[in-house]
Amino acid sequence: MARDRKAAESKGRVAEMVAIALLTAKGYALIRRRYKSPAGEVDLIMRRGEVTAFIEVKARKTHDEAVISVTDYQARRIANAAAHWMAQDSVANSGTCRFDIVAVNSALLPQHIENAFDGAY
Repeated sequence: MARDRKAAESKGRVAEMVAIALLTAKGYALIRRRYKSPAGEVDLIMRRGEVTAFIEVKARKTHDEAVISVTDYQARRIANAAAHWMAQDSVANSGTCRFDIVAVNSALLPQHIENAFDGAY
């Protein structure tokens, strides 16, 4: 069981690196990786211009499987963590925020979905 968990964590870290590379190429700057708050956590917080994106990274066999694996419960926890972050970050608080997903398939090809879910829960 511990081996499966380690493999999943390693796969997740690789997917995060792929997501960071894609988003950096699109002009985003990494603000924080694996942000944890009492309310939840966010895989990546990135900014481009006045947009702060709270990004969930999911690695699955296909992009579709990755996207549908983000549950309402997870989206709520991400939104709660984002609210925590925004209370401390005046740039995020005064700009535009959104919730994105980067789906990474088994070939390590990422797909960036902007506004994948809203933060109103």
